[in-house]
Amino acid sequence: MNSHRTLAAALCLTAAAATGAHAQKADILTIDQLLSIESVVSGSPTWSPNGSGILFQSSLSGGLMTISPDGGFPTRLPIEMGTSGHFLASQMPGWSPSGKWISYVSDKGGSPEIWIWSAEDGSEAQLTNLGARINSMTWSPDERSIAFAGDRYGNYDIWTVEVATKRVQRITNNKLYEVFPTWTPDSERILYVRLDDTWEDHDVIEVAPDGSGARTVLQDTDFFDYGAGTTFAYPRVSPDGTQVLFRSHRSGWINYWLAPIGGGEPRPIAAAEADQSSATWSPDGSMIAYTENHNGHHDLRVVAADGGKPRVLASPGGMGGASAGGVASNPSWSPDGRSISYLMADLVTPQDLYVVSLEDGESRQLTSSMPAGGFGARLILPEKVHYPSTDGYSIPAYLYRPVGVPAGQRAPGILWIHGGPTSQFHDTFQQHVQFFAQRGYAVLLPNIRGSSGYGKAFADGNNDCWGHCDLEDVVAGVDFLKTQPEVDPDRIGLTGTSYGGVMSMYAASFAPDVFRAIIPGSGYGDWIHFYHGENELRHIKLLEHELGPFETSQDVWRNSSAIFEIDKVSTPIFMVHGEGRYPGSDQSEIFAQALENFYKPFEYTTYPNENYYVYGKANRRQMLFDMLDFFRRYLNDEMVDAGERMDR
Repeated sequence: MNSHRTLAAALCLTAAAATGAHAQKADILTIDQLLSIESVVSGSPTWSPNGSGILFQSSLSGGLMTISPDGGFPTRLPIEMGTSGHFLASQMPGWSPSGKWISYVSDKGGSPEIWIWSAEDGSEAQLTNLGARINSMTWSPDERSIAFAGDRYGNYDIWTVEVATKRVQRITNNKLYEVFPTWTPDSERILYVRLDDTWEDHDVIEVAPDGSGARTVLQDTDFFDYGAGTTFAYPRVSPDGTQVLFRSHRSGWINYWLAPIGGGEPRPIAAAEADQSSATWSPDGSMIAYTENHNGHHDLRVVAADGGKPRVLASPGGMGGASAGGVASNPSWSPDGRSISYLMADLVTPQDLYVVSLEDGESRQLTSSMPAGGFGARLILPEKVHYPSTDGYSIPAYLYRPVGVPAGQRAPGILWIHGGPTSQFHDTFQQHVQFFAQRGYAVLLPNIRGSSGYGKAFADGNNDCWGHCDLEDVVAGVDFLKTQPEVDPDRIGLTGTSYGGVMSMYAASFAPDVFRAIIPGSGYGDWIHFYHGENELRHIKLLEHELGPFETSQDVWRNSSAIFEIDKVSTPIFMVHGEGRYPGSDQSEIFAQALENFYKPFEYTTYPNENYYVYGKANRRQMLFDMLDFFRRYLNDEMVDAGERMDR
């Protein structure tokens, strides 16, 4: 199969590439070569209980595969995924404790249900028939039951299903979301997370499998959970059943804390001015593995459960400079506790699966996502920079210097804004950005105020002022680009998707003279209409967290809606978004109609068989060409030549 062939391909990164020679290459990649650079592994790989294989999901096929921790060809498991194709990270397939079964969520029967596949004879069985969303699940250590969160009655409750009898039991019943169940080692109790109505506070509650004896173990506050529990995630019970590991913002950074299940004050496991993710206990409970984020670089660390100095076990590419940086993620312990598998990507390489030895710290690569042909050496390695903005902020960013600019000439520039807004650019491969940088554009990717990864105060820096205070960081990015010797200060454009699309609309309305061309991707320009029209729950929770409750803060919502100052637009706009699949949005259409009403210069294109965002490879390919044509028209002095169209 194709994924086997790709997985076996050699990783071709030369020594020159590692020292920054990427930006000197003139032999740019075609769009199809760029689009072929995709990771072959996704999700959260996990070890089989006997340690013989690591289970992961193929990004290419959506199917499940196992690979030996010693390497070699992976084996595809004959599990039918259904129409959804891919799992949520919180509902990733998991081995049963003995390794007899693999549990997974599939909609092949019509609605998402829990299924199990036998590793012994390949048989499958459907365990649930609730006709409900399932957002998290875990096996009981005695392998008799699976606990899960399902929304059969309109909000998430905790349920259990017995494997032998398929008996389903609802064990909680609350109007608040109750999610992410996990078991104590004796299978006698379940711990789960209850969110308050704002999704900002979390209670970890212990309950018996029959729903009796509920008791609050700990409370955590002021930690907004955009993913309805996925940010706080599973409480992790220690192997001896005495402590619970949880994620908290209480220090001003997202760190992991330990609390006694029987009661007592929590303590941080490794306090740091950095965000921590993916913590997991070693099998014997003596250590905890986790990842730590420093300005987009994520390393893999281990720390003794009783305290001490953390050990950096894997630091991909170092901490910046001329290196390709990197992101380590999703650690999983081997059953003997001697190794940890993890995923790793960097700025010029897609994500792959690795295993590192705790004894000597040596890592070995198990999958190879980079296609053969030396593509890695032909990519542009960005520089990590900082630039000053208003209110004393220093904005971190990635600067992609352009390829192929003739001597004595200057290149147009593009600012590229990430989604979220509480998200960030990391040390990862940016396919779309490479497309433009390789075609003669200087591209700046700033982590403006409101971004995650730089502490709670920075993440909250745009609360109540979307499109105004954070737009100042975007305008400051333009000023920074203008100082670069290869950038033409009069030819700078702006783009981004989701909140990046929102920011593009903000710039058009609130900073009409700054950019020469703007491409909002799947943006939202009218939050008042959104509240009364779409009213999608997750976004409403986000808006109320960042802009205030709608009933009392309508002036803030209106002030952060670009559509109400659309009469000020003077920059050509090209709006792109998907349509045809649920869930969609009419926000681009509404913004386009308002532009039309005021006779403003704009273009408006949709891509079929998508929801509001554009994910399909064929559509992404066409969208990139459409964006290139638009930017060429308004940012370049020359027309697109015939050679530029040859790779279509």
